[in-house]
Amino acid sequence: MAETKHAERKAAKLAKEIKAFSKEHGGSEGHLAHIGQAGTRIVLVGTDGGWGDLVAPTHEIAQQAAEQAGLTLHEEFDGEFAAKVSTGPYEWTRMAGIQIGGPSNS
Repeated sequence: MAETKHAERKAAKLAKEIKAFSKEHGGSEGHLAHIGQAGTRIVLVGTDGGWGDLVAPTHEIAQQAAEQAGLTLHEEFDGEFAAKVSTGPYEWTRMAGIQIGGPSNS
């Protein structure tokens, strides 16, 4: 019973954060990605191309949070969905900088 209440509170907190992200970015869509024992990542992509993520301790809590927030979920983070993400210099140097001549990690 206490575990169920904790899960409900966690889902409600995540739903509140999803709604805040959506408001800031003119709406949003998402994808749930299992990340092992750490839980499930809720990947958010805003209408404006902004993106972010949250981590839920379980897939069930992530699903519940997405439903409470009214988040449209994609089954796959495919090319069409990924194309909605805007990236800038920060992301390029952090994600691919080493491979394409960006600053080294040494």
